[in-house]
Amino acid sequence: MRIKRNTEVPLNDVTMEGAAGCKVRWLVGEADSAPNFAMRQFELEPGGHTPRHFHPYEHEIFVLEGEGAIFDGQQEQPLRPGDVVLVSPDDVHQFRNVGSTPFKMLCLIPNSAVDKKVTVVPECGIER
Repeated sequence: MRIKRNTEVPLNDVTMEGAAGCKVRWLVGEADSAPNFAMRQFELEPGGHTPRHFHPYEHEIFVLEGEGAIFDGQQEQPLRPGDVVLVSPDDVHQFRNVGSTPFKMLCLIPNSAVDKKVTVVPECGIER
């Protein structure tokens, strides 16, 4: 068993094309000898967002803090603390902070997905 505080884990910029004001902490993963899943904590500053993208694996989201939105294809869905999202394989999606405070969420992915390709989708067609 391993126990650590999330603040002990480095908070790094997400440098993927299409990301802005987005940081991530890799809370649990293969480096922790977790055999199946990785847990990440994303923090989006006000106005920040992940890339609009898709990938061949599922992931699960749990919203911790702030006001956010997920674009499911072209449709925006609001997100608030306590919301749970299942993103199925190959679903086009993007997370955005639509509030005035940081938007924080946990994201779980299979370890087998860590090095898999993520396809970034052009931003055109999304109204801001």
